[in-house]
Amino acid sequence: FDLRPAFAAVRQLKIKNAKEYRTICPYCAVGCGTIAYVHGSGGLNTTNTVIHVEGDSDSPINGGTLCPKGASQMQLAISPRLRHQPLLREAGSSEWREVDWDFAMDWFARKFKDSRDSSFVERDDEGRTVNRADGIAWVGSATVSNEDAYLITKTMRAMGLAYIDHQARI
Repeated sequence: FDLRPAFAAVRQLKIKNAKEYRTICPYCAVGCGTIAYVHGSGGLNTTNTVIHVEGDSDSPINGGTLCPKGASQMQLAISPRLRHQPLLREAGSSEWREVDWDFAMDWFARKFKDSRDSSFVERDDEGRTVNRADGIAWVGSATVSNEDAYLITKTMRAMGLAYIDHQARI
């Protein structure tokens, strides 16, 4: 009795109605391509859930293979410890508190602007126009595409940042 067709049918059923998302492994600077399968219609009685993650065989970086960390990335997405709200710890406090996304984005934008304003250098010691913010640095993420990294770098340069690096190069 040959069980291979039965095993193949079970494998197909697991992701049959799932939506496929091509993404990049979040763990290191290699940037391996992965496919995440999400099940759930988003209706009232359903919850979108990652049900399977595998290497993307079309990726020129990893050709469908994943290291042990990459192969376990589904656990990152479905962990009960995963936070869905930003946390804030006030200066001098030892306690974290949940804040909403609008508050967090406004807080970050204000801190960024204040740091930029306080460290902005319009001219160097020789009178040359430099227009840079020496008080902020940016390190890019290995999980963004080349196009995203280009846009982020251009944005940070437009803000006056001179200290920019990328995790894939470090």
